[in-house]
Amino acid sequence: MAATLRVILGVDNSSKLMLPSGIPGSVDILKEEIQRQFGLTEDFRLQYRDVEFDNEYMNLTTTGDIEDKSTIKVIYTNLNSAPSTVPTTAPTAASRETLPQFDAPSFPDTDILSSSDSSASCSSLRLRKWPLNFPIPKFSFDVEFQLHRAQQEYENNGILLDPSPKLKSDILDMLASEIAKYKVYPSSGDIDDVAKALIQKYPFLKETGSVTGCEGWKVSLKYKMANYRTTLRNIGCPEVAINTLQHKREREMSPRRNNVKKPRKAEVNFLPQYPAGETKKSLEEERQALLIEVKKTNNDQIIKTKMDKTFAHRRREVIEEMPFIAEFKSRWPALFKVPEINAEFTRITTVPLLSTFMSSLDQYSDQLMKILRKKGGETARRITAALSAISQSSRIEVKRECILKAVIIYLNENPENLIKEYMAFNVMEAEELKRMDLGVYKGRRSLQMKEHSLMTPLKMLASLSRDAPSCRIFTMWRAGVHFCLG
Repeated sequence: MAATLRVILGVDNSSKLMLPSGIPGSVDILKEEIQRQFGLTEDFRLQYRDVEFDNEYMNLTTTGDIEDKSTIKVIYTNLNSAPSTVPTTAPTAASRETLPQFDAPSFPDTDILSSSDSSASCSSLRLRKWPLNFPIPKFSFDVEFQLHRAQQEYENNGILLDPSPKLKSDILDMLASEIAKYKVYPSSGDIDDVAKALIQKYPFLKETGSVTGCEGWKVSLKYKMANYRTTLRNIGCPEVAINTLQHKREREMSPRRNNVKKPRKAEVNFLPQYPAGETKKSLEEERQALLIEVKKTNNDQIIKTKMDKTFAHRRREVIEEMPFIAEFKSRWPALFKVPEINAEFTRITTVPLLSTFMSSLDQYSDQLMKILRKKGGETARRITAALSAISQSSRIEVKRECILKAVIIYLNENPENLIKEYMAFNVMEAEELKRMDLGVYKGRRSLQMKEHSLMTPLKMLASLSRDAPSCRIFTMWRAGVHFCLG
């Protein structure tokens, strides 16, 4: 069902947000839709009017707090930021008479990853994934002057600009620098996004004889990024320095050699630099101190701070040394705790693992159930039995559990290989759970008969000689472990 929201973007600035598919299942998806429709490029959070507190604005943590015709407010994380958008229309006649106003230069998204307590957290960590609408940066004064003059000529006479080699090189240099804020190895699709955003903002840069108007820009950007990586490699940027000839020769002599090391699609912080003032030796000392802290109880915050601080050291160990899982677990036991799997996944991808998985599962649950019910035969009977509990309870946890079980059955697997249900006081069943490599347990209190479902890894990848359960479903915990271990 379609929905409409009123979005306050700033002082005396509000717009209507159209949602043809209804209100999204998560705040992250809603933010992406706001970014897409309004072209926002800054970091922001959302607030909504809470009727329980006289319609005062409260932080929006779940989309269940808003409904059709609700009002939400955009709060920019950087107080010095002003809402900016990627213009899609030509400037007005009044604007043609004056030179463009030049904003202060934008800086990479290199804020501290977690809390201010973690001052040792690496300042080079990226906090954003690749944007839906790539923000074209502000160019230098002379480049902006030439583009403004070309814009006037295009508006008056419809003449496209044939940029000089110097102007084109300056534009490409700035675009390459902006791309590197997100990734140094952009894919062909990423390059395509940048080229399209460029000619959308500056339509007079379209190329004659090109189907898309930007084929030449795409080719030039690919070569420019290769040259830019050479520059970064020469100054010691870890993400590209790892692929130097020296490192390649070392890997060729190693029994565990590999080809060019690049971030995978979702990896934002692939191989960050060490935090300011830290070295490999100092971070190794932090790791050894972390081994002591793990043995203490009620010590989660200290562990989190030290894990944030040693993130770059840990990533280099994963990428460069490629240790076996058993060896890596003995060196970093804190990483195999549930909170740290979530935290490490967020450090690498900037995406929260648990909420993203759950919101996506909720978003596609109806479509999944339609697909599941099309199955026939004995499988259909088992799926129907797995989904039967949905009609007996309105709790979202029950629905999630049933759908996960049904998907496992749909893939011709046994859900008991992943999900176990047991009585909390049954010692024998508890001992059986300890032998599982990875799973979801569901405890049931016998007196009140209240069910408590909780997804958690039971014993993750403890030995190389034993495989994880055969379920092919892409559960969030396996995704988290795979990303954290490279």
